Amino acid sequence: MSGPTIGRLGDGRLHLQYGPIDLVVTADGNLDEVRRSESAMERRFATVLDELVDELALLRADVESLPKARGETARRMVIATGDVRGDDFATSMVAVAGSVADTIADAGWKSASLRRLIVNNGGDVALRQLPTETITIGVVDDVTTGRLAGRLHVAGDSGVGGVATSGWGGRSFSFGVADAVTVLAGTAAHADAAATLIANMVDLPGHAAVVRRRACDIKHDSDLGERLVTCGVGELTDDEVERALEAGEGRAATMLATGYVKGVVLCLRGRRRVVLPPGASLATH
Repeated sequence: MSGPTIGRLGDGRLHLQYGPIDLVVTADGNLDEVRRSESAMERRFATVLDELVDELALLRADVESLPKARGETARRMVIATGDVRGDDFATSMVAVAGSVADTIADAGWKSASLRRLIVNNGGDVALRQLPTETITIGVVDDVTTGRLAGRLHVAGDSGVGGVATSGWGGRSFSFGVADAVTVLAGTAAHADAAATLIANMVDLPGHAAVVRRRACDIKHDSDLGERLVTCGVGELTDDEVERALEAGEGRAATMLATGYVKGVVLCLRGRRRVVLPPGASLATH
């Protein structure tokens, strides 16, 4: 594998790519400060993948049995997964994309004076902004089609530092049938882990229309081993859709109670559940 690639997209945004990591960076501020921030992110990005590879065997084990991780990004993965997993099985890999986004975002945010900074790692997004700023993000109804369900406005004083989306048709395996679960959390690492685990719970165990295979039969070195993952979802009745969403909503409410998760949008077959703390509201338009 060749080394990291650093470039620009057509709209001028910084593009950092190395192996499976593909980051798009949006920095907002004085031009000199933006360049200072980007330089810091480029330097940090050069080593992040090698650090993860060094601890990969440990990170692919059940997080409950892990010793303390050494690297910055690996520690983020272990901590975030442990914070939200409850009694669920999970390896720290459920937080890898969000943790990488957090690591790079922190490198850029701490090195310069910016108004806003967005590091998007394939849909797992780290947000950094001043309290007076607002970032608008899109929410999809289905991870396979990318169909937009609406937009969320994230205020700088909201405590939200990360957004992630998971579903059975996404780039990672899922135990559930959710078309999309979007999570807002204090960090991108927590959002990533929570989105995966909540999406796992949007499920109809044993349903004949849900096609499942062993993870290891699809990807021989999967950290999920022989556990069954969803490969296809057929026709579902309205009642079945509601039952699956209700299961995911219950798991989301439990995570909200921890304080690490700030909001959740669950989508299945055009139906949607929005879970927020008491007194909060979330506009999806």
